[in-house]
Amino acid sequence: MTKGFFTDSTLCIGCKACEVACKEWNQVPADGFVWTGRSYDNTGSLGHSTYRHVKFVESVRGGLPAWDFSSDVCKHCERAGCMEACPTGSIVRTEFGGVYVQPDICNGCGYCVVSCPFGVIDRRPEDGRAFKCTFCYDRQKAGLQPACASACPTESIQYGDLDELRARADARRLALEARGIPDAVVYDPTHTNVGGTHAIFLVRGPVTDYSLPENPEMPSIRLRGGWTSALLGAVVIAGVVALAF
Repeated sequence: MTKGFFTDSTLCIGCKACEVACKEWNQVPADGFVWTGRSYDNTGSLGHSTYRHVKFVESVRGGLPAWDFSSDVCKHCERAGCMEACPTGSIVRTEFGGVYVQPDICNGCGYCVVSCPFGVIDRRPEDGRAFKCTFCYDRQKAGLQPACASACPTESIQYGDLDELRARADARRLALEARGIPDAVVYDPTHTNVGGTHAIFLVRGPVTDYSLPENPEMPSIRLRGGWTSALLGAVVIAGVVALAF
């Protein structure tokens, strides 16, 4: 059964309990000790040592400044650019639908880094290997939910069957709209060539404010055009050479 995350940003209080739980369970190296100057958001972004990142989003709502929080994570794309680009088979799809990096097989080539439309996966400088959210695969196999979802005190992070989560997200959006919050939107880009994500989000306002691209693209869709251009170029060069002789 395909599992997923539903992160309801309207319930997030910015406590970062998910970040701490993720680091503790996955034994992720420490980071976030450099002062960024961006409020209390010292982890900055997702990366090789940050599998969960609570964003602090400042906006203007009703003419007044407002703060929103949202716990970001790997999207575990239905069509994963990192997995398509990996030459060693290090990145695989688990039986729960998550995209998992096997660090003992990764050769540090970095192809996955440039192929992720969300800029999630990253390489550790110590050995060059790629790391990202594991979806707590070991906990899933034991029948447990991921550590971040277990630690979230407001149930902003929810884990379960993906189809059920999608229905829950839509119901939550409609409930907020009925309460006079018309700017709540569900982020799950099924209309794009990533085919939707296994981590969906409910946010207020433009999704780009939360560093979520409106139309994420698989880099591989440009391969056909690139090879076509290369072939045409080769034909032209061959024609010029033939004419020269």
